[in-house]
Amino acid sequence: MITRFKLLLAAVGALAATGCVTPYAGANGLYASPIGDAPVTANPTPYSTALVCMANYARATNKPTPRIAVGRVLDYTGKEDLEGGRKVTQGASLMAISAFAKAGAHLVERFDTSVSELELKYANNRLIGADGPADSEFRQIMAGEIPGSDFYFVGGITELNSNIRSIGVDAFIGDIDATDMKGRAGFKLFVINVGVDLRLVNTKTLVVEDVISYQKQIVGREISAGIFDFANGNIFDVGVGERAMEPIQLAVRSTIERAVLEMTANLYGVPNADPCGALANEAASMNLPESVTGFAVAQHDGTLVSDGDTRADPNRFHVNRDADVKAALRGRKS
Repeated sequence: MITRFKLLLAAVGALAATGCVTPYAGANGLYASPIGDAPVTANPTPYSTALVCMANYARATNKPTPRIAVGRVLDYTGKEDLEGGRKVTQGASLMAISAFAKAGAHLVERFDTSVSELELKYANNRLIGADGPADSEFRQIMAGEIPGSDFYFVGGITELNSNIRSIGVDAFIGDIDATDMKGRAGFKLFVINVGVDLRLVNTKTLVVEDVISYQKQIVGREISAGIFDFANGNIFDVGVGERAMEPIQLAVRSTIERAVLEMTANLYGVPNADPCGALANEAASMNLPESVTGFAVAQHDGTLVSDGDTRADPNRFHVNRDADVKAALRGRKS
């Protein structure tokens, strides 16, 4: 009875150590505080650095950068989980927009124009006031105000093949004496893949200028080990394990970034499709941004305070990591 009571106390203590949860909100208005304090970071792939080199090379050498529109890049795999929904991201078009931004392309919005179309409708009905000092009391609709695209990017995620190959090993070690220590260990490894088919189309002529089909394999593993033993009248059953899988959606992003890199290399005319090498040869003395988060458009006066390396800094604007933010919150900064 005493042993059971000690076990119960140990279990209660373990739960208490993880933080209390009650049906009554605290002074901060929350039932519980979420765990974790990782800051927001950049989300690069192994091809992001080359995309940045591509953008810097085009800027340094004054290469003409065509206007790109991104259309629908859909999931055509049809794969779904019974409880988790679609297995593959539905945001591949957004990944492509980010990739072209990293490559320094001039982007024009064609993916979601609902707000612009509504604004145009309101302006056409003279429901929106003038933007500034003007003779008219409502916003004017100017012919040719919206720039057109030179190329548009479309395609889809066409493959998700599960369990291309898998291996596993399970082992149990122990003698025939029931009271002696027993041990077990296991290892599993499996491979899946995703594939994309993408194309770049000339907006004016509808000629398909470039087609790329890529696939990327994804690996996952599972490791487990444990022991079982009797000692001093007690039973010990201890197990440890680890599971890891390469993210499927990051693999999709990687295939899209590789495709965008190859397409922009042709558009910019990069020698030998080596943007970093070309940049080193032709613009070594220039101070160019190195951001893997994309590039922002400067204000009318050229002001740009959030771009380049600052956006990739995990400490920027974080209340516990940015010294300037902490100082301002404490009233130390004017």
